[in-house]
Formats: sequence, structure tokens, C-alpha cells
Amino acid sequence: ALNRLIDLCEARSVSLAFESRSPGLPEGADVLDVDGSPVDLILALGGDGTMLRASRLAIGSGLPVFGVNTGRLGFLTTTPEKELEVGVTAVLDGQALVERRFTLSASVNVAEGADLGPFNALNDVVVHHSGAARVTPIRLTVERPEREEEIGSFTGDGVILASPTGSTAYSLSAGGPIVAPDVECMVVTPICPHSLSVRPLVVGSHEKVAVTGLDPGHNLQLTIDGQVEAELGSQDTVVVSRGEHEVSLVQLQGQTFLDTMRRKLNWAARPPERA
Repeated sequence: ALNRLIDLCEARSVSLAFESRSPGLPEGADVLDVDGSPVDLILALGGDGTMLRASRLAIGSGLPVFGVNTGRLGFLTTTPEKELEVGVTAVLDGQALVERRFTLSASVNVAEGADLGPFNALNDVVVHHSGAARVTPIRLTVERPEREEEIGSFTGDGVILASPTGSTAYSLSAGGPIVAPDVECMVVTPICPHSLSVRPLVVGSHEKVAVTGLDPGHNLQLTIDGQVEAELGSQDTVVVSRGEHEVSLVQLQGQTFLDTMRRKLNWAARPPERA
């Protein structure tokens, strides 16, 4: 796929620069500098993990991100590898659409030491147990200017705070709802709660949700988009809110959220007819 992309861009007189961690870089390739290079588009060749990393590079720059799926599922990288030339040509010719997706911001109020963050996430912020596989008690609250209101406490493996974009990722696997990407909300999905009454919750994107561990002897871990990790103390609090930045995802004509949901997740697919 990379060689095909290089050939296409050379034929169109389009310059390429590569992210320094990109595997299989061609000899003499220019290295991407989002802050210093005259970049017009970030193109991600890979799966959703590659797309999430590319999106973090784009946060704050306003650069659009276009994904070509060379991985497995590719929910965010909606253009298949076999359509690489068609897709890139459409983008270069201005025939693609740009969808703006809001991000999440997570900050850590450290009980003993300097605070951490903010961390930016396109998909989700996860607070979960660290080390051995054991449940941990967690308290969830909503922080408002006038007062703090408790959502509740539960014992489980942790909690996922997902954006609408991330509602089809880890949160979905943990039983969370599917949310259209243009809905202004945040999904709070408990991970394996040891209770029949604890269920996922959808709150407004204007809310700030705080997550605090309740076991003084059990540290937690923070994971951003499944890629960035930070160790937490047992009494630290993670505050998650709508981020100030957005990510611009490039979609081809005809590629809609509902279409991708049906094709990638087999949502409401009919069972095969009997012969």
C-alpha cells in the first residue's frame, strides 16, 4: 500500500513526509513535522490504532486526517486498501467530506504530588485496576460550578469514558450504547461491575465526570485511546470533560456512519437464508 501511495503522489506532484515512527520508511524520506512543515493532510495507512495516533498528531493543528484500512476491522479507517487510489484521488480532487469530531480531555488531580495532564483522547479515557486481575471500588461524580453531585459507586474492573466516536470501540465491547458521532454527549461505561444494577450512562458533553478510587491500598491506571498510559495513586482523581480541540476526519462520498456500522459491525444483519 505504501509503494502504491508513493507512486500515486509522485504522479500527482504531491510531496510526502512520514511520521518518524512509521515502519518501512523509504530511503531518504522526509520526516513529518506537524508544527513546522507545510502539511495539508495527514494520511494514515493501517488500522484504527494508526488512525488514533494520527488523530493525536492532528489535535490542535486543524489538519484533516484520512484513513486507509490495511488492518482488520478499520471502523475509523473506512476506506479499504483496495480502494486506495480511488480514495486518495478523491481527496486530492476535493471530492471528499470532512467530519469534525470532538475530543475528550483528561486531567489527574494527584493526591500526593504534581497533577498530570491534560491528556487528549479521540475515542476514550479508561480508568482501571493496575496489576493483578482484581476488582476495585470506584466513585463517579459530576463536577459542576455550583456543586459536586455523586453519580454513584461500584466495584468492578474500572470505567470507560467514551466520546461518541469512541462509543463503537472499547465501550461497545463492555456493553455501552452506540452513539452517532454528531451527538454532543459522553458515555460512561462501567467495566465488569459486580452488580446487576450498574449500567452505562450517557451524560451531556458539557459535564465534567470525576473518577476516584476508593481502595487506599490499590493503585489504578489511566489509559488514553488504548495507547497512552499513566500510573495513578489509589486516592487520585481523574476528571474527564469535552476537549477544547476537534479532529477533522475525511470521509469519501457515500461513506456514512450508519453504512459503516452495518458493514463493519454487522448491525441488524439478517441471518443467511437457508438453501
